[in-house]
Amino acid sequence: MNIRACIFDLDGTLLDTLRDLAEAGNAALMAGGHPAHPVDAYRHFVGDGMETLLRRALPPGSPEEAVRRGVERMGVAYRTAWDVFTAPYPGIMPMLEALGIRGIPMAVLSNKPHPFTVEMVEHYFGPSRFGMVAGAKDDVPRKPHPEAALRMASAWGIAPSEIAFVGDSNVDMRTALAAGMVAVGCPWGFRGTEELKAAGAHLLLEAPGDLLSLVATAVR
Repeated sequence: MNIRACIFDLDGTLLDTLRDLAEAGNAALMAGGHPAHPVDAYRHFVGDGMETLLRRALPPGSPEEAVRRGVERMGVAYRTAWDVFTAPYPGIMPMLEALGIRGIPMAVLSNKPHPFTVEMVEHYFGPSRFGMVAGAKDDVPRKPHPEAALRMASAWGIAPSEIAFVGDSNVDMRTALAAGMVAVGCPWGFRGTEELKAAGAHLLLEAPGDLLSLVATAVR
């Protein structure tokens, strides 16, 4: 295997954002008179953007107006408290440092809104850690559509088959497979081993540092 570049998901892969997302989601639900959920339930709500998260968290059959207002409320709550409990997973920073030393191009691709994705990445990892950072944009289909990932491959001039797409959910594995990239699963994230296997992960990492064995040499 000749991995020459890496694209990372953000939530559940690089950053443990679960509790801050759950707090904001529950604040939005309770403000609308709906029951809150345990933090762990949000593992299966996240991954496809905030609107889908609210659809999953709201009672079944909730009207579109409830979804719309929920998204607005969650956006306000999350904007004011997105960095209370969020932090990189153990081992992430040394892994990124090692990849940088080896000259491996790196990017982040998230289904969070683009400006917010950029803000979070710069806050936790600095402005120059990743060569490209992309969140959800109106003119680009969201994951698992492969377009954004393929744009990154094209910008690097690297074949998709030589790029590891690293993520924690079926959305990420489906994105990798659709783009013709190496689907690398992170069981330490929100969803776990079984979902990653079922989604077709080529490889599962036990810890972030395991990724280094796939990219032992610098990019040509």
